[in-house]
Amino acid sequence: MALIDTVIPAGEPWMGIVKAGHLLRIVDLEGNQAVDTLFYSAADTHEHYSAQNTIQSQGNIYLTNGSVLRSNRGRSMLRIVQDTCGRHDTLGGACSAESNTVRYALDKRHMHSCRDSFLLALARHDEDLCKRDLPSNVNFFMNVPVTPDGGLSFADGISAAGRHVEMQALMDVLVLISNCPQLNNPCNAYNPTPVRVLSWNSA
Repeated sequence: MALIDTVIPAGEPWMGIVKAGHLLRIVDLEGNQAVDTLFYSAADTHEHYSAQNTIQSQGNIYLTNGSVLRSNRGRSMLRIVQDTCGRHDTLGGACSAESNTVRYALDKRHMHSCRDSFLLALARHDEDLCKRDLPSNVNFFMNVPVTPDGGLSFADGISAAGRHVEMQALMDVLVLISNCPQLNNPCNAYNPTPVRVLSWNSA
């Protein structure tokens, strides 16, 4: 029986706790939706997902089956146990008013962003977290190839309707999601869509 089963509308945030040993599945309901996600230790939110430690430990900038997401203290937080998409971004970060302006145009600055969604979720919950507690995040289902000269290219997504990524929590984790609202992002085909989040006891 699922302990968590919720659909996150396009552009909305979500926050919840997944216990150690439990599975967390994120389902791309309509395809190519970018799901910006952060993980914190539920016991101590000063410990959080680290893109640098994760990339260094696995020797790969993308996440897929077998990838272990590591914290800023070098500990294992979650392991990807099932992935039907095959690529998840660790470098692109969350869209913000500033990045919208740089990537697209000055008149896009006002558009809702994942940074806004993260902050909205933190404001809605009784968590001792603020803007300075937002590290680099995972972008599930997002395709961000690295160019030959070391730049990033925000490309069309490679996911599809119904594809999912499933992780086993290796500690109690606080999960913070922004279901990306960005209308200018080719990764979600310029059309933000809902995603589904489930969690259950793997035992």
